[in-house]
Amino acid sequence: MEQKDVTLVLQDGTKFEGKSFGYEANVAGEVVFNTAMMGYPESLTDPSYAGQMMVLTYPLVGNYGVPPFSIEDNGLATFMESDKIYATALIVSDYSEEYSHWNACESLSDWLKREKVPGITGIDTRALTKVLREHGVMMGRIVFPDIPEKTESADYGSINWVERVSCKDVVRYNEGAGKKVVLVDCGVKNNIIRCLIRRGIEVVRVPWNYDYTTMDFDGLFLANGPGDPDMCVDAVEILKKQMSASRKPICGICMGNQLLAKAGGATIYKLKYGHRSHNQPVREVGTNRCYVTSQNHGYAVDAATLGNDWRELFVNMNDGSNEGIRHISNPWFSSQFHPEACSGPVDTEFMFDRFIETL
Repeated sequence: MEQKDVTLVLQDGTKFEGKSFGYEANVAGEVVFNTAMMGYPESLTDPSYAGQMMVLTYPLVGNYGVPPFSIEDNGLATFMESDKIYATALIVSDYSEEYSHWNACESLSDWLKREKVPGITGIDTRALTKVLREHGVMMGRIVFPDIPEKTESADYGSINWVERVSCKDVVRYNEGAGKKVVLVDCGVKNNIIRCLIRRGIEVVRVPWNYDYTTMDFDGLFLANGPGDPDMCVDAVEILKKQMSASRKPICGICMGNQLLAKAGGATIYKLKYGHRSHNQPVREVGTNRCYVTSQNHGYAVDAATLGNDWRELFVNMNDGSNEGIRHISNPWFSSQFHPEACSGPVDTEFMFDRFIETL
């Protein structure tokens, strides 16, 4: 396979030369790194990566190909986390053209080309990661020498990414099953829906700014999503309205943790380079229990700004940042990490059980 020369240009002018193995197009996005060893089909289709160029630190990528994009009876993709690739580009050290896996139906290269997503190989991704760790995540551009360069896109933080990836209509899953849960779609991963359906729950998926306060339901679930939660003013106002009118159970994951915290009076700040991996250690506050978790977020809750009725539920053991909150008297709680993982460890899937028990 002939690979064209391509350049990654960071916001500070740093350049990395590589070869193209995906779609050929000049694109711009926020450059972030993920230290997971596997799971590129799930990560690429995670809507939380919208607007971002994903750098994988694990050197060999592509050797197990890509699973089929089959759709279940419930409308969810069997092996993917959404309906398409949401990452802007993929940057790897060593792309494997040969792949072998019982469930593979095409190569990573063919998939990226079909979905019109650039991929770069031959980059020293660990050196690139060191730059991002020192400077913090920054905007970057992928430039092909023979393609007229497009103007640089707007800064990542200035766009409401949640609005771009959220569903536009109400979608129902497991209709007529037991308890009914409203799922606020900020960019939800399929496995969150799967985890709820598996527990015999009817799921009503609504857009991020949908007013669900007059609906009939047993519990509220706030999903993950991309970008800055401070952009989601409508979602927070609707959540405040719900919390002032009812004690119905609320659970949040990732962006959902941040929205719940904002509704509880807390402020959000941007992490220097975020948490994107399968091995983030978090401790449950008040216990010595520590869990290995899958994470994908660039913003965090400032726990010191939580209201008097709120407490931290989990804390990150690496940097002390917030990993979840709980209300002291109402059944409202959340996690910054992904208990549904996919990909990653499933040590914390009990969060779904805790939520179901409160319904």
